[in-house]
Amino acid sequence: MKYFSVVMYLLRERKQFLEEIREGVKLKSKIFGLLISSTVFFAIYGAILGASSTWMQCLVSAIKLPALYLLTLIICFPTLYFFNVMFGSKRTFEQYLALLMTSMAMISILMFGFAPVSLFFLLSTSTKEYNFFLLLNVAIMAITGFLGISFFYQGMQFFSEEDAEGKEIRLNILRFWLGLYAFVGTQLGWTLRPFFGSPGQFFELFRSRGSNFYISIWDSLRGIGGF
Repeated sequence: MKYFSVVMYLLRERKQFLEEIREGVKLKSKIFGLLISSTVFFAIYGAILGASSTWMQCLVSAIKLPALYLLTLIICFPTLYFFNVMFGSKRTFEQYLALLMTSMAMISILMFGFAPVSLFFLLSTSTKEYNFFLLLNVAIMAITGFLGISFFYQGMQFFSEEDAEGKEIRLNILRFWLGLYAFVGTQLGWTLRPFFGSPGQFFELFRSRGSNFYISIWDSLRGIGGF
């Protein structure tokens, strides 16, 4: 339970939490606590996504969803860290990692908050309305991702208050990096799919890379609209 106390502290005292990261207070325990708690929250939501298909998909999606967010962080983190250090940041590797983990934890918390909504529509809609369930959850993931990244942006601005040298350049780099993060996450999610699993189809661990994420969303919209 001590891991989840870190999350509760983050929710109740966000400004103080960021201040402690900026001051380097107990960074390792914060990082580990946020990692454990966010993994659990993502796993629960992933299990709901996979429950639209077979129990095997439910189990695999509970593993894939945390992996998606963690791998996206691992892939994009070096770009953020080294470019910021190059342009005047005095923050350490652990401070940047703690802030990124804070953002990821915020996404997982918000997603966990939406979990009852997703579960309700899973149980109350028929397999013919699969496209609606898929789009609903894509929208939830987009909203929670946007809010989590917004929190990260605010945290980076908070960090920059003491590192005046190169501040504007670093903020421009950050804006570019946020776009890169979204693009990498989207592409990685497409590579790791399925997370949902189509009702009535056999279980697949991974699917071929045909088409792309955006075409798939458009096809789902067409399926709902009937055109």
